[in-house]
Amino acid sequence: MSDLDPSILSALQAIVGADRVLTDAAALTSYGSDWTRVYTPAPCAIVLPGTIDEVQAVIVLAAAQQLAVVPSGGRTGLSAGAVAHKGELVVALDRLNEIVDFNAIDRTVTCGGGVITAQLQEFAERQGLYYPVDFASSGSSQIGGNISTNAGGIKVIRHGMTRDWVVGLKVVTGTGELLDLNRGLIKNNAGYDLRQLVIGAEGTLGLVVEATMQLSRPSGNTSVMVLGVPDMGSIMQVLATFQNQVDLLAFEFFSELALQKVIEHQALQRPFDTPTPYYALLELESATEAQTEQAMLLFERCVEAGWVLDGVISQSVAQAQSLWRLREDISETISRWTPYKNDISTLISRVPDFLIEVEAVVEREYPEFEIVWFGHIGDGNVHLNILKPDELSMEEFQARCGSVSRWVFEIVQRYGGSVSAEHGVGLLKKDYLHYSRSAAEIAIMREVKKAFDPHGIMNPGKIFD
Repeated sequence: MSDLDPSILSALQAIVGADRVLTDAAALTSYGSDWTRVYTPAPCAIVLPGTIDEVQAVIVLAAAQQLAVVPSGGRTGLSAGAVAHKGELVVALDRLNEIVDFNAIDRTVTCGGGVITAQLQEFAERQGLYYPVDFASSGSSQIGGNISTNAGGIKVIRHGMTRDWVVGLKVVTGTGELLDLNRGLIKNNAGYDLRQLVIGAEGTLGLVVEATMQLSRPSGNTSVMVLGVPDMGSIMQVLATFQNQVDLLAFEFFSELALQKVIEHQALQRPFDTPTPYYALLELESATEAQTEQAMLLFERCVEAGWVLDGVISQSVAQAQSLWRLREDISETISRWTPYKNDISTLISRVPDFLIEVEAVVEREYPEFEIVWFGHIGDGNVHLNILKPDELSMEEFQARCGSVSRWVFEIVQRYGGSVSAEHGVGLLKKDYLHYSRSAAEIAIMREVKKAFDPHGIMNPGKIFD
């Protein structure tokens, strides 16, 4: 049960209603954690405001009481950014889940911070439009959380990150003040763009309570190809070959071990009989017969060059969905092994050499561990997943992986890359932030946080202490 001061509990209940403040053990565990399993959730209470005014009132109260606040969206994060493990108050935005406005001329939709990603995608589709930021957790992740982590996903190569689609934000700062940022404008050079500071800030600057998102026209018919390749260098040759000739919507990769795990646990079929060290998954427009023929010609060119050993192209929507599952089901499949995840990136052109160095360190230090590689290689982002053996305790496993992570991040630093390409920093990566950000940058970040959150109550301990 919660040990929240009764007077604060009563004040919260007065703001949102008695049934909207949760203190039972099940709620504290559920709302106090995300998809990471490293920290034991221990929030003091969960509050579920239903309006922006209620959010403001909760934050004003928290600031007055010096009560730390952890924002909670869909809790699908992988860096412990939404974990409350030190008695914090969790502010969950589940009830801010309405589509507020739609503008057909501007092709924008305004929605509450608690709107589910798939809900926004479905709304856009009903208007004959398209919201292109997509990932495996779209059925449970929330727009506010996506914005707070600048979520990427599988279509970045064509459509960019979440920040590229946010044209307006309403944010409640650490003082309870409501900021209305950019207001849907396409062109606005009137001073600093505070909206972009909030995007990717992991709730450390404020709570995203409402967002205006840009929509696009939908793509035409698409096809999915899965290609078996002998090495990482060949994957990059395939990327260059296709990217110069066709419009790619996605370019993903995964390893043979990743494929084995998915096939074994998701009842899927191999895309073709030939096992290969790595696989590339491409999605490309195929609205015309000429586009399909061009894709096949490029495939044949890659085979002749030795960059592709085998491959398949979808012949139906159902087959395309099945091929996508080979990549999209990896995270869910390997979650049973509580993997230690490194979400790293560098320039696309440097990925092959980068991975060779990282793989050498990992194989040397983890000879008995299973290593699963996959990622959005078309934008330079790869995911290194080390699977926990059943016989190892979580503490020992984390300690071993953490020590080797420093060597991995030294390679990341030499390649001018990022220790967190899309999952955020949270609790898990904050000790490694200096591998990607200079001391001067981190000092400026701290000053920015003070300006938005002078009381230091907004998601404290995330990104940096």
